[in-house]
Amino acid sequence: MSIVTFIGSGQMASALTFPVKENGHEVRLVGSPLDHEIIDELRKSRFHINLKRTLPEGLKYYQIEEVEEALKGTDVVLCGVSSFGVDWFAENILPIIPEDVPMIAVTKGMIDQPDGSMITYPAYWESKLPAGKKLSINAIGGPCTSYELADHDDSAVAFCGRDIETLRYLKSIFTAPYYHVSLSTDVVGVECAVALKNAYALGVSLAVGIAEAREGIGVQHYNSQAALFGQSVKEMKQLLELVGGGEENIIYGAGDLYVTIFGGRTRKIGTLLGRGMAFDDAMKELAGVTLESIVIATRTANAVRRLAENGKVDLADFPLLMHVDALINKGESVNIPWKAFETEKF
Repeated sequence: MSIVTFIGSGQMASALTFPVKENGHEVRLVGSPLDHEIIDELRKSRFHINLKRTLPEGLKYYQIEEVEEALKGTDVVLCGVSSFGVDWFAENILPIIPEDVPMIAVTKGMIDQPDGSMITYPAYWESKLPAGKKLSINAIGGPCTSYELADHDDSAVAFCGRDIETLRYLKSIFTAPYYHVSLSTDVVGVECAVALKNAYALGVSLAVGIAEAREGIGVQHYNSQAALFGQSVKEMKQLLELVGGGEENIIYGAGDLYVTIFGGRTRKIGTLLGRGMAFDDAMKELAGVTLESIVIATRTANAVRRLAENGKVDLADFPLLMHVDALINKGESVNIPWKAFETEKF
């Protein structure tokens, strides 16, 4: 039996307690500074107020003020914060994780650099480690929604990291009959692929809102969604090549894109924008909802724009990404650049 300490009691981290606990391991779930209410209710009833599921019996719950107690004797640390908590985790948690304890993160995203390059969260965290400290930092990517994982629907993901033996150890703890884990040492490829899906899921969801604005709430047209899905995969594949990730990782990005556009927070913001709502008004309507798609789309567009300024890419190759960025950051109205998607191949 291993001891696994989850730091951040968000929906995905909490859903992952199911396979770990069912495999016979001790699970310690620590709330972030924003999770006090979640932990209080879990201690009383085991019911997660955001995931809307009752967590397994036998879990141990800790408020963030008790994090050092939760780390005593632990064998694995799982980072369950969102993109908005990346710096908090770097500053407050990385320094207190023992060097011999591997960490794995469910946080999806990339950080754009001044030269237009993008780095993964594992690479960013490594750069933030205290001087002289070494830590095995790994990550999870792939098409998996928290609530369906908690309901034991079959899910296939990838664990990525530098050392294959560490990844095999982590897989032995998390894998389950319904949670299928592939392994990859291509951290950049896996992380880039799954990070990009948030930005492009917003783009695909614009078609949902456009149809509803034209014909009524609940109307679905799949031709337009499929066209935007295809353009998204095309642009994601080009971005994978730019960061040096293996093209085979597009399966994780495309799969994650597929599952994200069928529900969740990113679909909501894309749908509202597609209906013609201004970005600021849409954000007000979704107040209190964590929207990582906004962060990722903005960072990716900024990186591509700087690469274009340096002559390394052509902005015309990323029309959907740039349109999403214009909606978010320039106040533009929805006007899908359909003509820009057309190509001629000889």
